[in-house]
Amino acid sequence: MLTAATFFDLSSFGHPQLFADGAYVWTALNHLKGYMNDFAYTLPDSPLLPQGAPLTATVVLHGGRVLAADGLQIHYGDTTRGGLIVRDSGEILVGATVIMGGAVLLGKEIDFGTGVLVESGAMIRSPAIIGEMSEVRQGAYLRGYCLAGRRCILGHATEVKHSIFLDDAKAGHFAYLGDSILGNGTNLGAGTKFANLRFLPGNVTLRIDGERIDTGRRKLGAILGDHTQTGCNSVTNPGTILGRNCVLMPNTTAPSGYHSEGTLIFPSAHRKSGR
Repeated sequence: MLTAATFFDLSSFGHPQLFADGAYVWTALNHLKGYMNDFAYTLPDSPLLPQGAPLTATVVLHGGRVLAADGLQIHYGDTTRGGLIVRDSGEILVGATVIMGGAVLLGKEIDFGTGVLVESGAMIRSPAIIGEMSEVRQGAYLRGYCLAGRRCILGHATEVKHSIFLDDAKAGHFAYLGDSILGNGTNLGAGTKFANLRFLPGNVTLRIDGERIDTGRRKLGAILGDHTQTGCNSVTNPGTILGRNCVLMPNTTAPSGYHSEGTLIFPSAHRKSGR
């Protein structure tokens, strides 16, 4: 119980080694820094990719090269469905990634998969790993140790630090995620906030079936199982763990602790029900 297998299908995730067999699911966050510090990053050196300053023009990453977008034809379709298409004199540059002018990259330890779009105004601090066909939207702030799988959305005015997105996880608008994990196919409503630090000193503890479990972590946000959703302007307390297929309703604060698969959490007096 409360292992990664309880919450996620890891069969297609590119970084399953973060999740140790039989360990509590939140221990993946303990492994994240070491894993990302040892990762082999592929961001090329180029004067077209200045450090700590906004890109003066849009660039394209393809085949280990950094290309100026001038003269290329870019179709900005749905990134997560392979709709980002770059052509050079009519020939498609398969798997090209686009970083728009005005984006800021801070540090060399950044890895982009194929078909990624980084919009103008996004700021990415290293280390960061952004999986293929993912989208980093305008105004997103990635504060370091952010790892996203395939087809993820790190959205407009969304701040992320020390967190893991499994495939197809989406935090599209005005969210905050710290020390958190989003499962496959999860979706955060606009304005979702994951609190990750207790007011009082000490580690985040969870009460589960009458037993109190010390997570060993001073900071722990939320963990969402596969296909769980949150409504607009919802909030989770530190150490909120939602199983698969849960729903946190809009304008609702979720209490810390484990909420089992299929739980529906309402806004009134922490009421919840199974579905």
